[in-house]
This record gives sequence, C-alpha cells and structure tokens, in this order.
Amino acid sequence: MRPVIGISAYTERARWGDWDLPAVLLPQAYTDRVAEAGGLPVLLPPVAGAAGAVERLDGLLLAGGGDIDPGRYGAPTDPRTAGVRGARDTAEIELLEAALERGLPVLGVCRGMQLLNVVRGGTLNQHLPDLVGHHGHREEPGVFGTHAVTVAEFSRTADLLGGTAVEVATYHHQSLAEPGEEVRATAWADDGTVEAIEYTDRFNVLGVQWHPEMGEDLSLFRWLVRRARDAAARR
Repeated sequence: MRPVIGISAYTERARWGDWDLPAVLLPQAYTDRVAEAGGLPVLLPPVAGAAGAVERLDGLLLAGGGDIDPGRYGAPTDPRTAGVRGARDTAEIELLEAALERGLPVLGVCRGMQLLNVVRGGTLNQHLPDLVGHHGHREEPGVFGTHAVTVAEFSRTADLLGGTAVEVATYHHQSLAEPGEEVRATAWADDGTVEAIEYTDRFNVLGVQWHPEMGEDLSLFRWLVRRARDAAARR
C-alpha cells in the first residue's frame, strides 16, 4: 500500500460554480506531486484536534501559505505581515509536535519551513526586501519567480537533490532569521537568504523555502514518501 502523507491545508473564502463560501484549500500541485512520488495524499484542515490524525499517517507535509503570527516567536507584528490565521498556526504546531513524537518524516515548504524553525525557538524576518534590498523572492502578486540556490556540500539536502546547485520556484516575503535549537541551514540564495534547513537531531525532517511542488523535480517528495514507507514498516 502507498504510504499516507498528510498535507496541512488552510481555510479561505473561495468561489466555484455558483458558490461563494468559506472553503478548505490547498493548491492541487501538492497532492499531484505526492501522488506522483508514490504517496497517498490526505488533506488536514486547521481544526481543533487535527493532530489526532497523525497516528494514521506515515508522513507529514507542511504546506505554504500566509504568514505565521509573529507572537509565536516573540516579535511585534510588522504592518506588512499578512494572512495570519491563528487557528492554522495552532493546528500545524500540534500536527508537527505529534509527528515528531511518532518519529514521522516531515517536509516543510515555504511557510512550512518557517514553522519548523519557529517551533524550535527560531525567528523570522518579517519583510525580506528590507533585508536584501530587492523583491526577487516575490516579484509579482500571484506569480512564481525563479532563482538559483546553493546547497551545502555533504548535507542531507544536497544528497537527496543530487547536487549543490539548483534552480527553484519562489514566492515569499519572509525568511528565516535566527535558527532554532538543532536547526541547521543547508541552502542559500545568492543574497544570503536561507533556502533550506535540516533538524540536526532528526534524520527525517527537512524544510525548503522554495516551492518544489511547482517544479518538475520530485526529489523532495520521493524522499518524503520513501521515509514514510520506512516509518510504516517500523510500526
């Protein structure tokens, strides 16, 4: 059987057909890539008690989306911080903690990578252009850009990506600032922005600032599914 990969989803008002209602949303690319990599994707809405589903999962993918509440890392809210959803922050933190307790593999994408850092006591830059002096990580609303990333040699990230130089799809305005406990940066953009992290005390937790679901390379998703299959076999 294919390993079950839970993917954190979010709630927004949406329109489809004749309807204009609050909806649980997730870009289809996430589920497509997990399925293509051999996993069975399951959406996890940001509701109370969502972490109870973790005992039925083999892996967890923390998806991208709106900004994390800066209060979670002890900072005042910058006026440009947007899309904060307290219920989502709470649900995803609980999901992550439950997944770590069970030893499940975790992949964080964009916001998901940032959450991996925040739960370990790390902090975020709330508006990256103020730091790097350009808008290259999110040039146009609703349009993914691309840029080069350099990956640390001999890191797990480089090993699974098959090299130390990759071109990635990007769309974010926040970034990792201070790394949390046992959090190691393993990839950077040319302007120094952290683009990937690993937990040094966990062999199966990775995060990337870019959006691999928007590219053709399935390496990260295959890694997640492979680790999830191993986790299922251990139970």
